Amino acid sequence: MSPRDILLVLLICVAWAGNFLTSAYALREIPPFLFTALRFVALGLPLLFWLKRPPPDQWPRLLAVCLCVGVLHFGLSFVALKMAGDLSSPAIVIQSYIPMTAVLAWFALGEKFAWRTGLAIAVSFGGVLVLGFDPLVLDDPLALAMMLLAALFLAIGTVLMKGLRGIDAYSMQGWTATIAVLPLLAISMVLEPGAIPALASASWVAWVGVAYAAFVSSLLGHGLYYVLVQKHPVAQVTPWLLLVPVLAVGLGIAFWGDRPGPRLFLGGAMVLGGVLGVALRALAKARTMPLAKEI
Repeated sequence: MSPRDILLVLLICVAWAGNFLTSAYALREIPPFLFTALRFVALGLPLLFWLKRPPPDQWPRLLAVCLCVGVLHFGLSFVALKMAGDLSSPAIVIQSYIPMTAVLAWFALGEKFAWRTGLAIAVSFGGVLVLGFDPLVLDDPLALAMMLLAALFLAIGTVLMKGLRGIDAYSMQGWTATIAVLPLLAISMVLEPGAIPALASASWVAWVGVAYAAFVSSLLGHGLYYVLVQKHPVAQVTPWLLLVPVLAVGLGIAFWGDRPGPRLFLGGAMVLGGVLGVALRALAKARTMPLAKEI
């Protein structure tokens, strides 16, 4: 990539890493599902101007993608972030969606992979097990399970998204925001009673977290990401995004009081190393065998 595009991908990494910190502060005052709904309200309003109707036959798949990604992935991600009490483990574990996507694509799309990619996937999942024994994570192992579940729904949504036709990047974000808001509000009213009236007492810190998640992380970060993947193979951009959890761990140590132990560092290195292996094998496939079905 050119120096300009490298700067853009670094800006994406900073924007997405910062979202862990600002969201964690906001979640002290706003419950997770309501926070997710507010994020999508803020994001959806400006995107209404770019919203385009999908082809009629794409509605069922679009609804499935929006529910998997908008409601289940983001909602459970913020539940896990609030439960975890740290930034490091959620930032690392969510990256497991990449090997999960590769495995699901094998079964659902027939996108087979060779032993090197399989080994990278095994190392990544092994890293999650090692990370799970870190004292920081053992304080609330359910948070780890929630983040893995959130990663699984993102992987399912990613596989389903591959079959979508006639929907551009901004319309995809806009439809996700529009479709996800009502289910998220309904879940919040059931699981987070009294949360909506309590918004009147939320501080500026909480509202900055909502605004950051909507405009910096989603609108800016994902917008720049779609610009880059239009110019470069996705597999060429993906390895750079491994800087996101690294930066998030640094922010957690500097501003959130995280004190990760050796198991978290070892497990995190295995997870990110496995993800990097999957991404590099995909890049090799894109460069040398664009029509091949195996890597």
